Amino acid sequence: MAYWLMKAEPDDVSIDDLAAMPGQTVGWYGVRNYQARNFMRDQMCQGDQVLYYHSGCAVPGIAGIAEVCSGPYPDPTQFDPSHHYYDPKSTPAQPRWQQVDVRLVRKTRFLSLADMRATPALEGMLVLARGNRLSITPVEPAHWRAVMALLGEPA
Repeated sequence: MAYWLMKAEPDDVSIDDLAAMPGQTVGWYGVRNYQARNFMRDQMCQGDQVLYYHSGCAVPGIAGIAEVCSGPYPDPTQFDPSHHYYDPKSTPAQPRWQQVDVRLVRKTRFLSLADMRATPALEGMLVLARGNRLSITPVEPAHWRAVMALLGEPA
């Protein structure tokens, strides 16, 4: 099992939105960065654990825990000309963008980016690196355990 941090904009799909979705599951659509796509396509597996992170908001941070619950498959938004994530260079025969399904495990207390930065045990965590803009990053097991401890959750 691997650990990931996946960023969602709460104006699009917040942890509360995920909790209200059928099966508490969402397809992780709209990833348009090749490295993040490759993580989903080549490394993520069903059962991998996810830190559900709110970004692009006044106070970014971890809002819950989710799990990967599907293998990769083509992101349908790339084929829809009316969608914000449409990609005219992508075709159903040769899709460029992939997604996985993510299911809510539980909402947690909110752990802000500032609190994460102030925690020595999280030093080196990719989301804390200056200039990191990736929407999906791997999380080292030691960092996962430290985050779980901060959240008061079992590791």
